[in-house]
Amino acid sequence: MLFCFIIQLSVAGSLNDKPVQKKVLVLTERGGLHEGFVVAALNWLQEFAQKNKLELRVINHPREIENENLNVYRLFIQLNYPPYNWTDKTMSAFEKYIDEGSGGWIGFHHATLLGEFDGYPLWKWFSDFMGEILFKNYIARKATANVYIENRKHPVMKNLPEVFSVPNDEWYTFDKSPRGKVNVLANVDENSYQPASDIKMGDHPVIWSNENKKARNVYFLMGHGEELLRNEAFTTMFANAIVWALKN
Repeated sequence: MLFCFIIQLSVAGSLNDKPVQKKVLVLTERGGLHEGFVVAALNWLQEFAQKNKLELRVINHPREIENENLNVYRLFIQLNYPPYNWTDKTMSAFEKYIDEGSGGWIGFHHATLLGEFDGYPLWKWFSDFMGEILFKNYIARKATANVYIENRKHPVMKNLPEVFSVPNDEWYTFDKSPRGKVNVLANVDENSYQPASDIKMGDHPVIWSNENKKARNVYFLMGHGEELLRNEAFTTMFANAIVWALKN
């Protein structure tokens, strides 16, 4: 079943105060284990869009925008949709959108499920975008953990404590840390996992931005359960990320 809705609002422009629409595209993954998070995030986004006078369009497969110009969207939110099952045309359009800085990008959780899955090959460009990483493993049992901010000056980290707890999430590990390829904004303390887990990376970034791309972008590893949308630190980061990315 296709889940799609549009909120059409406008914001006052700085020149002549003429209405200027800011369009935000949200690509979602529906059903399965992440459905609770996606539904809660969409509800939060609807409220945010109404308060901030944005035009929000939600789709659940890249082919829905295959014949569109992505440049009409000021922000692309990849809400748990994986980096495969895209069409060749939409992959090419997305790469151009990010490389040329046509708009901003915010990705969550499943966006780093990088590798060969469900018969689809690795999207090499996307792996490089995320810091030249490949998905390796995950903590099957959800765990609560402490996240430490590394770059407190970044706008996405505004009004956040140095350390905050993220409840009941599924923590991915990768073949290597993306550090050195991306700007790491925060990491998870693997020793704080509750319940404890032996699946660890050592250096484990969980929020980062690739500043080698013209598009303002930020990735959040968390995004498995609906509890996140009741977590003040998470919603603060989400709101900060939208405001920052829209300035692209």
